[in-house]
Amino acid sequence: MANIKFVEEDREVIAADGANLRFKALENGIDLYTFMGKMMNCGGYGQCGTCIVEIVEGMENLSPRTEVENRKLKKKPDTYRLACQTIVNGPVSVKTKP
Repeated sequence: MANIKFVEEDREVIAADGANLRFKALENGIDLYTFMGKMMNCGGYGQCGTCIVEIVEGMENLSPRTEVENRKLKKKPDTYRLACQTIVNGPVSVKTKP
């Protein structure tokens, strides 16, 4: 089991290993998107880049960055991920809308 702590929202979510970070966030009412992202997100296919999160702790418990993430986040810090492309396999702390 994986604990996902959303730092800004002060909430913890329990997820099975292998859970998608975007799906678990939305399922638990965690808002990942800015105003424009809410209106124009791609629905989790990694095409828009609007579900960016910052990993505060537990990077080693996530799937490696995908090629889509490498393209979308090439000028961002290594701690930034696209929630839709991130698989959680252990405890992690996440900052939404960095």
